[in-house]
Amino acid sequence: MTPRLGHHGLPRTAADHEAPYADALLRHAAREPVSFMVPGHGATGDAFAAGQAEFLGERALAVDVTQLLDGIDLGRDSPRERAHRMAATAWGARRTWFLTNGSSQGNRLAALAVSQLGDGIVVQRSVHSSVVDGIVLAGLRPSWVLPGVDARNGIAHGVTPASVARAIADRPGPVTAVHIVSPSYFGAVADVPGIARVAHDAGAVLVVDCAWGAHFGFHADLPASPVRQGADIVVMSTHKMTSSLHQSAVLHLGDTAHADALEPAIERAYHMTNSTSESSLLLGSIDVARRDLQRGGARVDDTMRALEAARDRVRREAGVSLIEDTFAAYPDIVSRDPLRMPIDVSGICADAHALRLTLARDAGLWVEMATRTTLVPLVGVGRATSFDRLVDAVLAARTDAAPRETADPARLPPPGPPRVSPREAFYAPTEVVRDTAAVGRISADALSAYPPGIPNILPGEEITRPAVDFLQRIARSPGGHVRGAVVPDVSRLRVLRKP
Repeated sequence: MTPRLGHHGLPRTAADHEAPYADALLRHAAREPVSFMVPGHGATGDAFAAGQAEFLGERALAVDVTQLLDGIDLGRDSPRERAHRMAATAWGARRTWFLTNGSSQGNRLAALAVSQLGDGIVVQRSVHSSVVDGIVLAGLRPSWVLPGVDARNGIAHGVTPASVARAIADRPGPVTAVHIVSPSYFGAVADVPGIARVAHDAGAVLVVDCAWGAHFGFHADLPASPVRQGADIVVMSTHKMTSSLHQSAVLHLGDTAHADALEPAIERAYHMTNSTSESSLLLGSIDVARRDLQRGGARVDDTMRALEAARDRVRREAGVSLIEDTFAAYPDIVSRDPLRMPIDVSGICADAHALRLTLARDAGLWVEMATRTTLVPLVGVGRATSFDRLVDAVLAARTDAAPRETADPARLPPPGPPRVSPREAFYAPTEVVRDTAAVGRISADALSAYPPGIPNILPGEEITRPAVDFLQRIARSPGGHVRGAVVPDVSRLRVLRKP
């Protein structure tokens, strides 16, 4: 008998409809146990916890339990173990770890794991700031590979196999790991199989920050998952584009030639970075999200159709366009995430940052992020919604703000030259100086414009005037924030003290 296939092209079994860890939590709650354990609310909404019950609901409290309970976490072939195995099978990994501190934990964990193989690493320059945190913690010595950049719209895309190969060849000494991002915040997908071959030919492992791609591979119209494309370690935020609770994520070990060496390294790093009081709510939500990804084909079809209709409408309108229609000009982009729909609104409004806040304030529409020219709405996999209201509200901006040429373009600044390693800079004696005095000095901090959280200045890099100007411009923009800044307006910076 031919097995039934899911939308991700893999045989579908009855187990796909199970969520063993989440189901075990529900069974535990149904027994109405009297708890003399943490958490202090006792898994009920009684007495002092009544406020929590009002805030979260009785069900959330009932399944918010401590770890290491028999029949949930403990015991041979426990529900927790089965949930991990089912996740690994679903994503195509040798092994999967559930994370309760997001992809930020996963990126730091990955850095600590690969550091056990050596300290030479080639890193995409537009990685998330948590990767830089991991480099500092692990004492890695990075070389950087620059991504393709859409200067007009202030967007960093990805890297190519050729650019990674050049970065490896140009680095003195061995490279033990390569760390890239795919997909980008804007939905651009890199050539992961090609980059994996380049890394492996150099004897290095490939780490992919796939925070925005946990849904990849679960539908025929979605890109393939990096786990099945030769990546050795893949980090995914299940909360970003699937249904799990905020802050939940997974880390996958690929079934590659490096897996035997990496598995114990990952396990050690996992225990070092993981909480000893993990949230059962987050863990259970990962289990449920995996189950729903495996059985959600028809819902994904509906979402895809609705998004394509919205795209067609945007393409017909004057003054707006789709960023994805520019992707063909960039050799680092081989595919796109169809659940991301970045819209260039520069033809109808002066500042997409301000438009984003207007949409939230006046229309109750919350869009993930903006650059000066671009809005980035994203849609969780399988979400049922109409996009007409969003497009209507965006087009209404024609009457709210006339377009103009700006003397303040949304250009990403080039990185300053590296002077010392990130770890050396982080632990060196420092001082805080005015921005004017900081130019030309060595930064002690990673400074990242949010969104999207890509470091613009790294520890150990020389601070440049364009980088300071860019960060200050972001800090002044509506909704802008600079992670790592000494003061919110970036008027003062932490630098290495002069000898």
